Amino acid sequence: MPSAHVTVCSISLPVAERKRDVVFLLDGSDGTRSSFPAMRDFVERMVERLNVSENRDRVSVVQYSRDPEAHFYLNTYSGKEDILDTVRGLRHKGGRPLNTGAALQYVRDNVFTASSGSRSVEGVPQLLILLSGGRSSDNVDTPASSLKELGVLIFGIGSRSSDSRELQRISHEPSYALSVSDFADLPSVQQQIFSNIDTVFVEGTSTTPTTIVEGRRQRRDVVFLLDGSDGTRNGFPAMKEFVQRMVERLDIAENRDRVSVVQYSRDPEVHFYLNTYMTKEDILDGVRGLKHKGGRPLYTGAGLQYVRDNVFTASSGSRRLEGVPQILVFLSGGRSSDSVDAAASSLKELGVLTYGIGSRGSDSRELQRISFDPSYVLTVSDFSELPKVQEQLLASVQAVPIPITPTSPPVTAVYTTPRKDVVFLLDGSDGNRNSFPAMRDFVQRVVEQFNIEANRDRVSVVQYSRDAEVHFYLNSYTTKEDVLDRVRGLRHKGGRPLNTGAALQYVRDNVFTASSGSRRLEGVPQILILLSGGRSFDSVDTAASSLKELGVLTYGIGSRGSDSRELQRISYAPSYALSVSDFSELPNVQEQLLASVQDVAMPVTPTSPTLTGMCMAELHKS
Repeated sequence: MPSAHVTVCSISLPVAERKRDVVFLLDGSDGTRSSFPAMRDFVERMVERLNVSENRDRVSVVQYSRDPEAHFYLNTYSGKEDILDTVRGLRHKGGRPLNTGAALQYVRDNVFTASSGSRSVEGVPQLLILLSGGRSSDNVDTPASSLKELGVLIFGIGSRSSDSRELQRISHEPSYALSVSDFADLPSVQQQIFSNIDTVFVEGTSTTPTTIVEGRRQRRDVVFLLDGSDGTRNGFPAMKEFVQRMVERLDIAENRDRVSVVQYSRDPEVHFYLNTYMTKEDILDGVRGLKHKGGRPLYTGAGLQYVRDNVFTASSGSRRLEGVPQILVFLSGGRSSDSVDAAASSLKELGVLTYGIGSRGSDSRELQRISFDPSYVLTVSDFSELPKVQEQLLASVQAVPIPITPTSPPVTAVYTTPRKDVVFLLDGSDGNRNSFPAMRDFVQRVVEQFNIEANRDRVSVVQYSRDAEVHFYLNSYTTKEDVLDRVRGLRHKGGRPLNTGAALQYVRDNVFTASSGSRRLEGVPQILILLSGGRSFDSVDTAASSLKELGVLTYGIGSRGSDSRELQRISYAPSYALSVSDFSELPNVQEQLLASVQDVAMPVTPTSPTLTGMCMAELHKS
C-alpha cells in the first residue's frame, strides 16, 4: 500500500505565463442576424482580456449556419491587434438550417489540430466557447462527446430561443452552460465566462513540472463494487457498514467527492450513480437501505466490465475527462466464475485505480490481477474484520493526487530510477532492401547505449511493409545480450506497398500493451522510433494521433525518399522528426536521437504525487 502520508506540492503560474488555445464558434444563421453585432462585440471584449501571443494565448474564430467557416485559425495571428482587427471586420454569414453538430465536428477535426495551431499534445488547455441562438437541426451528442474525449472544455452560451438541455449536453458539464434572454445581455455573463477560463489549470511542458492554479481542490470519483452473491449473505452487513464508514470520511459535494455503489452476483445492479446524490446524508441513506442481492454464480469479470462501461462514464457523473481520479473499491468473497482479465485491463487502461479487498474465500491471485497494482490488495479472514483495514485504505485513497491529463506530457519525478519502453518500427519494404543493413546496425548501436533489464529499459523491434511483423516484444528478453543477438539476426522482410499507418496502429494495439510488456500504466515513458524510407501508401494521421493520445513519444527518421511532412505529422512534435539523405548516414543523427531519448523525464504515475522544484528540498531532507 502507498504511504499514508503523502506531500503533494504544486505551484501557480503567474497570469502572464498561462497558455490557452481558445476557439469561438458563432451561430451565423438567419435567426441571429440582428444579434450578430452583440456576439462580435463579446468576442472582441474577451480577446482584449486574453494575453495573446504565439507562446501564450491563441485564438480562432469560426462561424456557422448550414456549414461552418473558419475566419482564422489558432496559428493565423500571433498578435492581439491582428485578431481584434479581424474580429471587428466579421460579417454575418447567414443561411439555414442551423447544424450545430456539424460545426462542432468541424472544429474538432479542423481547428483543434496541430496543423491549425492547437497545442493539445503540449498539454495546453483547449477551450471552445459556443454562442448559439437556436436549436440544432442535426444531432449534437456524438461530436460533443468527441470534443470532450479530445480534452476540449466546452462553454455553451444560448439565448431565449436556444434549447437549454441541448446546450448542457454540448457543454463540458451542465454548469458550463449559460443563458441570456438576448445576446445584447452578453456583458452580464462575460465575467463569469472569463473567470472560468482563467481558472483552467495549466499543464506542464515537456521540461517543466505540472502546475496547478491556486484554488483547484482535491476531488475523487469513488465507486464501491460489492459481492452480493449467495456466498456473502452473512458478510454483507459488515460490507455495508464498511462503505458507510468510508463515505462518512469523504468530502461529499458535486464539486468534491462523488460516490456510486454497485452490487453484483450473476448480474450487476447499480444502487446509485456518481451523479445521483450530491450530499453525504443522501448517500448514507442510500447505503443504509442496501439489501443483499443474492444469486449465483459470481461473475466478477462481468461486474467489472459493467462499472467500466456504465458507471465510469460522463453521463453517470464520472469526471475522468476533467482529470478527477477514478477509484474503484472492490469487495469480493469468492472466486469468479468468469474471466476477470480483460475487464481488469480495460479499467486500468481507462486510468481507474482499483483496490481489491477479499476474504478467506477469495482468490488472492485473482484479486492481484484485478487491482491496479498488487500492493492495492487487502485481505481479511472475514468481512467483520474490515475495520482493521479501513484506515489503511482511506489513507491511500485520500493520498491520490490530481493526475496529469491524457494529453499532458511527462512530468519530472526526481526520485524515480530511469526506465523506458522503446519500440523500433523498421521499414522493411522492397524499396528499402539495400538500406536495411544500415538500419539494423543503427538499432544495434542505440540498444548498446541502453540499460536493459526487466526493471530498467525494455526494447521491442517490429518490421513492416504491407503488414507488420513483431520480431520480439518488450517482455521477450530481459538482457542486453539477448536483445543484441536477436537484432544482429534480423532479415529484411520485403513486400509492398508501404502501409505505415497500419503499422503504427499495429504497434499501438499489439506492442504498447501490458500483455506485451508495456509499463505505461506504471508511468514508464513509451517511446517509438520509426525508420521509414518512403511515403506511406495509407493514411497515417489517425494512427499517429492514437499513439499521441496514448502518450507515446514518436521519433520519425526518414531518408530522401520519405515525405518530410508525413514524418512530422507522425512524430510527437515536428522537432522529433529527423532526416538523412541515406540510411548509411544514420550515425550522423544517432547522438541527437539518443540525447533526446535519454532526456525523457519519468512521468508521475497515477498514484504518485506531482513534484515541482519547490518540493526538491523536502525530498533531500527525507
